Amino acid sequence: MYFAALLARTEDGWEASDTELDDVETLSDLSDLAREAAAEAGAEDDTILIFIEQEDAWFGVVRVDGEDDPRIYVSDAAAAARSSYGEILLTDELLGKDPVGADELDALDLDGTEDGEPEDSTEAEADDEAVVTGADAVPSGPLGDTVILVDLGVSEKELLALDGADALSEIADALGAAEVLETVR
Repeated sequence: MYFAALLARTEDGWEASDTELDDVETLSDLSDLAREAAAEAGAEDDTILIFIEQEDAWFGVVRVDGEDDPRIYVSDAAAAARSSYGEILLTDELLGKDPVGADELDALDLDGTEDGEPEDSTEAEADDEAVVTGADAVPSGPLGDTVILVDLGVSEKELLALDGADALSEIADALGAAEVLETVR
């Protein structure tokens, strides 16, 4: 079970709205959704927080400030990677991967071997180990911008200590938005 909500900081405080993520396929779609909600709340240039939670498995916070690029924090990247909504947050940039096609020369086999065969057994073993350990595996644990909420009253240490079903409620409480978040829960 998922929960997703938008919190928009306005002149009058925080406004919350629940949100459907069915039509959201990318981080860009999610950012556009946040900006549309901000415009409706009269907070176009203010902070928008998107909370996404999958029961006790993981939670994510996306922060959109005006037209700036979104900032992302995910409590457990490996758990989020197994979720369609989590995959939206786990961008190549966040995972420290080069985007597909960023440097096509890296993909070419220029070592003189045929058909991409390793030159010796040591190299073959190293290639096998990369597959076994999953060189592209998503790390377990927190990932992203750990200072995403510092200026709003949630320290890095507090954010990293949050886990479980009450994490978003605790964040909202620290923001002074607990009551508005509960209205959409």
